[in-house]
Amino acid sequence: GGIREPFVARWPGVVKPGTQNEYIGAFWDILPTFGELAGAKVAGGIDGQSFVRALTEKRTQKAHDYLYWEFHEKGGCQAVRQGNWKAVRLKAGTRSQARIELYDLSTDPSERNDLALRYPGKVKELGALMDEAHRPSVLFPFGNE
Repeated sequence: GGIREPFVARWPGVVKPGTQNEYIGAFWDILPTFGELAGAKVAGGIDGQSFVRALTEKRTQKAHDYLYWEFHEKGGCQAVRQGNWKAVRLKAGTRSQARIELYDLSTDPSERNDLALRYPGKVKELGALMDEAHRPSVLFPFGNE
């Protein structure tokens, strides 16, 4: 669903052709990145961070602590990625039926082997990150909100 998509950049004289970077970002990083490139001040309190360093290779790019997504279709779904771990909560809008799947993307990029039973501590940790990252909204209620 777009979580593992490459980002391609062409910037003659700055981005060397054929180079690769392992920075893991998300769409919300575009605003602060373009803002920095334009010399514009970007409002604080947003989830995104500039990845200009990853583009220019001038300094080490700061990684996100974690990335969080939610989708409201089909009973709701939440996902969080932290390092190589990805957790997915299905039927998140109905907490009583919700369960969390866990994947190690370094060995299972296709997310075929649910490791939730093998790593219950990691499931609890990433489930807490989903709870922390979710923001209730009257415009876009999630499940029973």
